Amino acid sequence: MARSWNSLGKQLSLIAKEQGPKIVRQQGPRLVERLVGSLTQRRNDSVSVRPAASTPVPTAQRARQIVYCPHLDGRADPGEIVWTWVPYEEDPDNGKDRPVLVVGRDRRTLLGLMLSSNPERAHDRNWVGIGSGSWDHDGRPSWVRLDRVLDVPEAGIRREGAILARKTFDLVAHRLVVEYHWS
Repeated sequence: MARSWNSLGKQLSLIAKEQGPKIVRQQGPRLVERLVGSLTQRRNDSVSVRPAASTPVPTAQRARQIVYCPHLDGRADPGEIVWTWVPYEEDPDNGKDRPVLVVGRDRRTLLGLMLSSNPERAHDRNWVGIGSGSWDHDGRPSWVRLDRVLDVPEAGIRREGAILARKTFDLVAHRLVVEYHWS
């Protein structure tokens, strides 16, 4: 039996040597075309990506009435902290997923203030401390940036944050009213 397998292997080898180049000349271009076409198709297929927040704009330019009204109704409302992709100011092509305090809504666009857990923010007048909450899995204290507002497409959020306590939200709202002309 082994002898017949050996003999068959030798015959297949001879056929491959004789016919291989001919088959490659005939079939090669079509195989390459199919391979390249499938790679191009994969590259062109749309990938579902969450929309990102806008580059931050000065808070006074987006001034409006601020109201605390979180509702667990499936939509993000002022007073809730949500997560979204936020571009870096110095490099808008890059950014990171971070928590954002919703302070307003313009139809399907949320107005948000980004949060940071960097303790250096405690000494910056453009940031206000809000303590820790369930939006930070490590329980670190957070600060809200007051001088820049993000436009966040509602489709670009993850509702994994929390509802900010009314007293803490009022502290943020007071600073927006006094320093940035919100009402």
